[in-house]
Amino acid sequence: MATGSSSQRIGVVGYGHIGQYLVEKILKDGSAFGLTLAFVWNRNPNKLKGSVPAELILGDLTSFADRRCDVIIEVCHPQIVKDFGLRFLSQSHFLVGSPSALSDPDLNQKLRQAALQYERTLYIPNGALWGGQDIQRMNDNGKLKALFIRMSKHPSCFRLTGDVLSDWTEGEGRRVLFRGSVAELCPIAPNNVNTMAAAALAAGMLGFAGVQGEIVSDTALSDYHVVEVEVSGPDGFSVHTVRKNPAKLGAVTGNATYNSFWNSLLFCKGHGGRVYLC
Repeated sequence: MATGSSSQRIGVVGYGHIGQYLVEKILKDGSAFGLTLAFVWNRNPNKLKGSVPAELILGDLTSFADRRCDVIIEVCHPQIVKDFGLRFLSQSHFLVGSPSALSDPDLNQKLRQAALQYERTLYIPNGALWGGQDIQRMNDNGKLKALFIRMSKHPSCFRLTGDVLSDWTEGEGRRVLFRGSVAELCPIAPNNVNTMAAAALAAGMLGFAGVQGEIVSDTALSDYHVVEVEVSGPDGFSVHTVRKNPAKLGAVTGNATYNSFWNSLLFCKGHGGRVYLC
């Protein structure tokens, strides 16, 4: 909820790599951008001690409303979006760092309705998606015919459910792990395909079931992640982009994505009552 001052109060839910980056950035540079840290919550509160000022640590997430935030950003796990998304939107704008949660059509619809009801914005960060606004414009103009996204990473960078990649060996090369709809892919790799989820939300006419995705394990990719996007429009129109994002071995998130999240946060200034890709 708005606080009546020019400074936006930000709540950060999750203190993994992206959460830590955002918290440090707000504490260091926030005042220059009109941002103030209202709270930080993490599933393991011990991780916050000594790193976050004690008065900013929120022990119980159910009491988030007491901190009177303008924007709450989730950067931890899709389950938080499912459990708290509606409550967050009743009090503030909500930046969803795990948009794979919205592959659940019921939750997707409820969050959209809540944004409209409370005149809040459900913000979706671009993350590692290149050209998201262009995809959204094509979608809104009825010109988007097909969308395909391939994400290739070193196998140590994937966090998959089940035993999809339990048998990988160094030097094995390239292996396609899954190819199909993003709706099917999100439950398999909820922490790895938020870029695809953002694209599916931008491509609303196609949706999660219509956007196609592929995840590839490649032991040659020891220094970066690769995201390829293929967009198809009318009369043979097409765009193919390839984005290489430097990343350490084992890192779910590429280096450039951290600053992308910061830039997304800076866009969270209104746009109420709708879903907004930023």
